[in-house]
Amino acid sequence: MKEFDIIAQYFKPRSHVRRDVQLGIGDDCAIVNVPQNQSLAVTTDTLVSGVHFPENTPPRAIAHKAVAVNLSDLAAMGAEPAWISLSLAMPNVDEQWLDEFSLGMQELTEYYSVQLIGGDTVKGPLSITLTAQGFVPKDQALTRAKAKPGDWLYVTGTLGDAGLGLDMLQGKMDVPPKHRNFVANRLNYPTPRVLVGTMLRRIASSCIDISDGLIADLRHIMQASNCGAILQVDKLPLSEAMRDSVAGEQALRYALTAGDDYELLFSVSEEQKGNLDLAMTTASVSVTCIGQLNGVQGKLELRDGKERYAFEGQGYQHFS
Repeated sequence: MKEFDIIAQYFKPRSHVRRDVQLGIGDDCAIVNVPQNQSLAVTTDTLVSGVHFPENTPPRAIAHKAVAVNLSDLAAMGAEPAWISLSLAMPNVDEQWLDEFSLGMQELTEYYSVQLIGGDTVKGPLSITLTAQGFVPKDQALTRAKAKPGDWLYVTGTLGDAGLGLDMLQGKMDVPPKHRNFVANRLNYPTPRVLVGTMLRRIASSCIDISDGLIADLRHIMQASNCGAILQVDKLPLSEAMRDSVAGEQALRYALTAGDDYELLFSVSEEQKGNLDLAMTTASVSVTCIGQLNGVQGKLELRDGKERYAFEGQGYQHFS
């Protein structure tokens, strides 16, 4: 099967169709229309077999995660997703694999009304590169750089589950049978917090998605906003699966350093806390206050209650 046959059979007919796409798959470029008074947010992520997902990961899960991690980046900026482009490298043409992979993409792109508008297919080691684009009203994009000392730190959902799921699938951790599907799905089928991101535009002072671990991603906000932070480890939201599977110290290590959660970490001023509570009730998403920013630039202090919590670990580092 040739490149254009793959596109015609597996991707073009399964692509969600949007009215703002003037020309989609099938030409040298796509042509799209950006709405008036909107800024364009663009992000790119690459997933490599054996690095970002185990080699035996189901193709539908690979496709879901490839789309979800890009939509999560858009969510962290408060952007509404619109279009994606796919560059797919694979060692050979496996039609069953392609069928499952394209169905996985179709499921998530239809749910979020995102259209696949182009890309490339090549022969090589299995890797998936997606570029996602979305809209955010002008001057309303969330960034990492506008937090202030005194702002409160929040996270959506629960932390560390994807890391626990990875260790389970690699045989490094035993998880009770009733929780195995949950932690495996948290790794393979993350939920991009798109709605939350759009609701935080006028509420949060900074935002980032947790891809490399809570500590690593919090430091990105601290650096960009020239702040320090106090993180309350006793406040970290842990799932029932996490609490039933590992002891307290190990649970906190997962929550602090394991990547791939794709929850949102954001800061909110004291004045905006009431608006946050109201917005999250409407969104039906749990958020937890886990600490506060301060003016001690670059210093991250971990506390358990009022006591300092000694911890060594930084999260995932590329090329480390």
